[in-house]
Amino acid sequence: MRSRPGTGAGDAACPPAYDAVILAGGRAERLGGADKPGALVGGLPLVERVAAAVRDARTVVVVGPPRDMPGVLFTREDPPGGGPVPALRAGLAEVTSPLVVLLAADLPFVVARHVGALLAAVPEGGAGAVLVDDEGREQWLTGAWRTAALRAALGPYQGRSLRGLLGPLAPAPVRPPVTQGETPPWFDCDTVEDLRAARERARERG
Repeated sequence: MRSRPGTGAGDAACPPAYDAVILAGGRAERLGGADKPGALVGGLPLVERVAAAVRDARTVVVVGPPRDMPGVLFTREDPPGGGPVPALRAGLAEVTSPLVVLLAADLPFVVARHVGALLAAVPEGGAGAVLVDDEGREQWLTGAWRTAALRAALGPYQGRSLRGLLGPLAPAPVRPPVTQGETPPWFDCDTVEDLRAARERARERG
């Protein structure tokens, strides 16, 4: 998925030029090993819903098995299913923009305005910005980062924890407002029950 770079200076309505990396290669063990990124919510596969949120990206990189998504660049982590850190490493190798948005493929209610808010919150001289939920917990698979900062952190990192990699970068927290009846953007589909709830909420939203 490629589109024209944004021309703004980082406001949510007109995001700066950025690439996006979507992690879609997990084992989905709590879904019985099912194809979670391909699960339908609101008539679209989860990974396509997430890709729609970064439609302004210069390049969208999906780390996971290839799918019929024209314009999207696919790559795989080594080994496949090796976890989010190897997946991020593989996706980041394809990034050329100075900013990169990192998202999981199982976030059906993340939309473009959330991505814009994250990009706008990346501080001058800072490494990035990350979504926090209503209890203040960082959502490490929903963030915007300076590409150079991620590459510098990944270089010597030997751990498996995404929190261990990203936490020391001290990203700016972003807590988007959630209106009554709205499903928060950090809602993810880890289990069969989550997926069922997402489908019901998508139906309610029409």
